[in-house]
Amino acid sequence: MTQRLKTLYKDEIQGSLKNDFQFENVHEVPKLVKIQINRGLGVLAQNNNILKRSIEEMRLISGQQPVVTNSRKSIAGFKIREEQALGVTVTLRGDKMYAFLERFINLVLPRIRDFQGLNPNSFDRHGNYNMGLREQLIFPEIDYNSVEQLRGFNITIVTTAKTKQEGFALLKAFGFPFRD
Repeated sequence: MTQRLKTLYKDEIQGSLKNDFQFENVHEVPKLVKIQINRGLGVLAQNNNILKRSIEEMRLISGQQPVVTNSRKSIAGFKIREEQALGVTVTLRGDKMYAFLERFINLVLPRIRDFQGLNPNSFDRHGNYNMGLREQLIFPEIDYNSVEQLRGFNITIVTTAKTKQEGFALLKAFGFPFRD
């Protein structure tokens, strides 16, 4: 199964970014490395039902089994013990990453209520993009009746870009709807 965005990158985006930024070598052109989807549950992760539901939702959204993240050390003030479950995370690479990105741009973002576009200031200084979503219902894979409580999560898109401008140009070329 070929990914539309993957072929778009190789055929069009790579060449246009090479010209725009005057890269000498095609290997200097920024590309997508991975997409990290993370949900922190905190103390709620102690409830086995909430943890299982979060794992199932992340599996449906990403098409891949998530990993449970545990605390590294005890913090008495937050009532956290060492090796206690705190959240779930998924790392997407390769074809699954492009499949998720295509669904995210074309299906999920248009379903966000009062969507004005993505914030162009959410890039770090290395060209990686971070965004938070407030609810899981914007994904078509999630059944409305199976959701007990709305829980958001964070999506990080990691690129090989060296600057914010390169990262912005890469994601804009993929069709990300940034606000002006």
